[in-house]
Amino acid sequence: MSDEEGFIKRCELKDVGSIYEVINDAAKTYRGVIPVDCYREPYMPMDELLDEMRQMTFFGYLVGQKLVGVTGLQRVNDVTLIRHTYVLREWQRKGVGSRLLRHTIKLATTRKVLVGTWADANWAINFYRKHGFEPLPNKDELLRRYWKILDRQREASVVLGLETNR
Repeated sequence: MSDEEGFIKRCELKDVGSIYEVINDAAKTYRGVIPVDCYREPYMPMDELLDEMRQMTFFGYLVGQKLVGVTGLQRVNDVTLIRHTYVLREWQRKGVGSRLLRHTIKLATTRKVLVGTWADANWAINFYRKHGFEPLPNKDELLRRYWKILDRQREASVVLGLETNR
C-alpha cells in the first residue's frame, strides 16, 4: 500500500459507527484465543465505545472514504496509553496498524508510552515489539494504575512499554 492510498485523521463523534465496525470486525481474531469469559460479540458495545471516545482521542486510517483502522491515544497522569488499535481483518498486514501506531507515538506527550493487550494474542505482542515496545514485568501494578479494567482481564493481559525522548 502506498501513502497515496490512505491517510490518518482525528476521529470525531460522527465516526462512531465506522469505529464500531472496525473494532468489532478486528476483534473477531480474539475468538478462541483469549479466555472465553473475556470474549463477547460485539466485542465493544456501542455504549462502551462512546464512553471510551469521551476519555481519549481516536485516530483513523482512511482509504478513500472508508475507515479501515483505528487507534486511541490517552494521557493518564505521567504516561501516554495507546488504546484500541484495530484494523479491519481484510486490511491487516498491509501497514495500516504500523502507520497508526507511528502516528500516535509521535503525538505522545510523555516519556513513557504504554500499551496493554491480551497475553495470548501473540500477533499483537509481536506487532508492538516490532515497533520498539518491550514487555514490562510489573504489569499488574501498571494495569491497576493506568487502566480501568476488570480483574479477570488484568489476569489475562500484558503491558508493553516504549521510552520516548520527550
